[in-house]
Formats: sequence, structure tokens, C-alpha cells
Amino acid sequence: MPESLPADFTFSNLTGRPTGPVVSFLSRLLPGVRDVQAQTAPYAQAWAEHNREALVATGPLWVVLGDSMSQGIGASRYDRGWVGQLAPSLPGHRCVNLSMSGGRIQDVLDLQLPAMASLGVEPAVLTVMIGTNDLMSPPHRGGAARRLSMLLDRLPPGTIIGNQPGRYSDALEFNRLIDEAVAHRGQVLAEFRDPRMRGWKGRLAADHFHPNDAGYAVMAEIVAEALTRR
Repeated sequence: MPESLPADFTFSNLTGRPTGPVVSFLSRLLPGVRDVQAQTAPYAQAWAEHNREALVATGPLWVVLGDSMSQGIGASRYDRGWVGQLAPSLPGHRCVNLSMSGGRIQDVLDLQLPAMASLGVEPAVLTVMIGTNDLMSPPHRGGAARRLSMLLDRLPPGTIIGNQPGRYSDALEFNRLIDEAVAHRGQVLAEFRDPRMRGWKGRLAADHFHPNDAGYAVMAEIVAEALTRR
């Protein structure tokens, strides 16, 4: 019989941090950025309601850790991001999405992993997509590799983890650590260096940063392929 989740589980999909100065400035300047940023609170609320429904459901558990990409920011609905589009590949699974818009690796370490542990149920599937906000922020970029190493140490074998599609030096080091974890710790790579992740024409949201439904469909395909290897 599937294990039940704690009825008193509470978790916020919001970091509680204010929007960064660059995004705040661009939101004032560009309607597309403003419109996409406006999805943050309602999508977090939608996932919180979704998670509450998962608490009373049955079936194997799928836990999602990550940032705005796993929240589906930029998609037409919260469930049209890669998580929602991947769900048909995991029939019968109940999804608890602990991702946060603006999430960084430290948020996974300090908030998301403890929240997952508090569920008291070992996830049948664990997916982790994190690191973009660390690598794009100069104050956090320097420690990204160290924090990633700490995270990789805490992820169980079989975890599906996404890498970075970028080819700049920090992303290359980030990906090297993930490749080592895949080779030696039994984690499973969602390969976002795939050529399908290079052409984004028609697949970006109005902020020209987050994917739209079509962009998230490609991400869902890549994660689904990792599921088959797992």
C-alpha cells in the first residue's frame, strides 16, 4: 500500500526575497518582463494547492526541486511548464513540486531538501533543475561549484539532474561536477547541452528569457529520455 504523506505538511514556493534590481528595472521598462514576473505568486499558489492534493492522493511520489523553470514561469499555465508536460510520462505518480522562482542552490540545500525529508516518504522519482540563478549572479557565481558539490553529495542515486546549456567557463565547471556525479554516484543526467536546446526562436516567453509552452515541451522531452535511462 502506498505510504501516505503528512497531512500537516506546509511549504511555500516563494523564496521571500525581493525581486533583484536588474529584473525590477526591466519590469518597469518592458511589459513582457513585467507580465512574466507577475506569474510568480499565482503559479506558486497553484503549486501549493497541487501539493496539498498530492498529500491525500495515493501512488508513487515524484518530488521536484529547482527554480522558476520548474515552476513553469513563462508558460501559459503553471502546469504547462516542463513538469506539467512531463506528468503523462509518469502515470499514477503524485507530484510534490518544491521549486521556487528565483531559487538558488542554497535554497535547495536549506529549504527544499529538508521539506522533502519532512514528507517521510522516499520519492520514487526525484528531479533537480537548479543553478541558473547562481551562475547568472556575480555575487553568487563564485561559490556555485562548492554549493553544487554539497548538493550532489546529498542527492540519492537515481536522481535526475539537469545540467547547464551554456558554454562559458562557470557553466563548464558546473557541468563537469554533474558529469562526475553521473559517472560515479549513480545520478542520471537530463542533457540540456542537447542540440534541441540551442534554437529558441518561437520558444521563449514574453520576457525573452523563460521558455514558453513550446520551449518547455523540449525540456520535458529531454527529462523523459532521462527517465527511460533511469
